[in-house]
Amino acid sequence: MEQNTCKHFIERKKIAMRTIGMSDYTVGEDCFDELPAALAEYGATKVAIIGGKRALAAALPGIAAALEGTDIEVLETRVYGTNSTRANIAKVVNSPACQEADVLIACGGGKALDTVKTAAIELKKIVFTVPTICSNCSAATAIAVVYNDDGSLEGYSYPNRPAHIFINPKIIAEAPAEYFWAGVGDALSKQPEVEYATSAGNLEHTAGLGLALAHTCSEPLFTYGVQGLEDVRQHLSTEAVKQIALDIVVNTGYVSNLTNQNDYYYNSSVAHAFYNATCSIPREGTYLHGEVVSLGVLVLFAYTGDTENLERYSAFNKQMGLPVTLEQVGLSESDIPALCEYAHATNEWKQGNPEPFTDEKFATAIKAADAYGHTL
Repeated sequence: MEQNTCKHFIERKKIAMRTIGMSDYTVGEDCFDELPAALAEYGATKVAIIGGKRALAAALPGIAAALEGTDIEVLETRVYGTNSTRANIAKVVNSPACQEADVLIACGGGKALDTVKTAAIELKKIVFTVPTICSNCSAATAIAVVYNDDGSLEGYSYPNRPAHIFINPKIIAEAPAEYFWAGVGDALSKQPEVEYATSAGNLEHTAGLGLALAHTCSEPLFTYGVQGLEDVRQHLSTEAVKQIALDIVVNTGYVSNLTNQNDYYYNSSVAHAFYNATCSIPREGTYLHGEVVSLGVLVLFAYTGDTENLERYSAFNKQMGLPVTLEQVGLSESDIPALCEYAHATNEWKQGNPEPFTDEKFATAIKAADAYGHTL
């Protein structure tokens, strides 16, 4: 009788199936030594290597040394372009070598990795990532940003998460310091955005796990950020550089995968709504993703009325040389109405909040963050 009752209950209450995957990762200056074994796990004997021009120059010697004497065939090394646009994605999709490869090895920053991850959706390929800069968490995530040819945001794609990440602190330390700097700025958003997006509560297990891990994202930045940036400026591979790289790539990347599912989106919120809106505003100068996001974090704290964290994060931005005012990212108060309008089209405006956003509150928050930044 008890058995039949249980069976009846299971038939009536079907639980939606969810598979959660997290990337394996190897960290260290000798990380490529693990590459042959990682490829063997997938039965891979043919690879294509795609990335930015500088990224390939940095990563290929280590990759080639690791593959020497193995039966792994490198079918192609390809410079992807300079942005994750549909045109550059199509070049990867249409490459005969990429079509034949068992694994695509993506090298570079977020735009290179997002190009390859998005192409892999259509190609149905396994992706390994080599973040040669740690400007964001793309090396670990099952989400990718796609831009229009004019640099404005098209939207997101949703590839499989990369199968394996190879994090070489020496390569990261020898890259231009501005990318490390901007990566800290982007990572500053993860904890506060997820905490705000989930603040209505009632989280199921996976989202709750993502929130728990999100709580670990900011403190390493405060602890190691200043020293790590100084070390990178001197091209020194140190513990601080490694800890920041792990935080940016692994901590925030894993949080992204746990908080971004088909039935909910808690991965980003006000800070990225602000950044994505700025992409549609023509202005002089070039501003890195994390650079602008870090100012968006201050807008988030102003939006939620969190004065304590507005002051704490603003002080850290100031210490790191990250922006604290609109002027520092080429904007002014006259751009705020357009920022509100363009924010409407963002995923964050539609989903990344516990209550509907309003233009008035968003505009007020931008002004308040900017005003506080001017006091510094």
